[in-house]
Amino acid sequence: MAEPKSKIDRHVLYSGTEEPPKHLALDASTLGAYLRKFIDGLGSNFSVEKFKGGQSNPTYKLTNHDNGACYVLRRRPPGELLASAHDVKREFKVISALSTVKYPVPTPYHFCEDKSVIGSEFYVVSYSEGRVFWNNDLPNLSPYERTEIYTNMASWLARLHSIDFNAVGLGDLGRTENYLVRNFNRWSKLYEQSKLVEIPDMDWLIKKISELMPPEGKACLLHGDYGLYNLIIDPEKPKIKAVLDWEMSTLGDPFVDLAHHLRAWWEPVDHAGASSSLQGKDLPALGIPSMDDYIDNYCRAVGVSEIPYRSFYLGYAQFRYAAMVQGILKRAASGTASSRRVLHRQERVLEIAALARRTLQTN
Repeated sequence: MAEPKSKIDRHVLYSGTEEPPKHLALDASTLGAYLRKFIDGLGSNFSVEKFKGGQSNPTYKLTNHDNGACYVLRRRPPGELLASAHDVKREFKVISALSTVKYPVPTPYHFCEDKSVIGSEFYVVSYSEGRVFWNNDLPNLSPYERTEIYTNMASWLARLHSIDFNAVGLGDLGRTENYLVRNFNRWSKLYEQSKLVEIPDMDWLIKKISELMPPEGKACLLHGDYGLYNLIIDPEKPKIKAVLDWEMSTLGDPFVDLAHHLRAWWEPVDHAGASSSLQGKDLPALGIPSMDDYIDNYCRAVGVSEIPYRSFYLGYAQFRYAAMVQGILKRAASGTASSRRVLHRQERVLEIAALARRTLQTN
């Protein structure tokens, strides 16, 4: 299929801030009166802008116009939501724990359970000055910078999977036994709740995945959606300054986390701009490792020789991603998506489900 002439530039679309839409607007006066009890530097003369990016929890930049101090507020979306989704309390708990071991996360300031303040639970953390890249080929950077960023990205994922979660106070973040089975059951249920059309490949996948479950391995601390789009890169150096969006973090199988992270390599190209795939790119010329080389870098960092049941983990990650996209489409249909523009199309779920089926049929 020919690429449309008006392809969306993800970086332009998602970078920066905007005026919050009406259903996500915040009352700065009420918010300021509440937060002044907990954050001295915010003051009363501050503005509220919403970050453009993201489809899950609405995120805002709070700027004090007297001293220039900036903070980030992240909230649950208003409206009727799936019970287990958009858990900002979980995010704040993980960020707070990781900040104690110098993992690159924002500084945590305050969590608010009182829904009367802005209409939903929220938390406030420090603002990390830096760069966010929405295109995985990192345009306008040198091959050296791309190599450094991808190397740094693999190292920090490996570091996360090596953290003693009990020692940092996250032993109660989730059950460690039968993670893969429970995660699969959860996403199967969420998919069924979000379904807008019948997709035979998803039905096939739900049956097949349950038959192919690998033996249970060691549980680790997982991010859940570790990707370039959830990283703040230092303004000047090709190094990660902060890892964001811990909503889906839990304890479980690290290879599920890795396989989802590898989406940059396995995701089909989307000509509408809903994703940023590395497929078809000249990776050596760009300075970006192949998926095999990237996996090797990760394996060396965590001290394993290979990823067992590799086709299963990739196929499962693809199924789970299809379910995630379906959830975004459902939220858009119900009016609770936090981003004004949803680029995903229903056909995209069918395409990813078909990919997952092909992957598992090679297992």
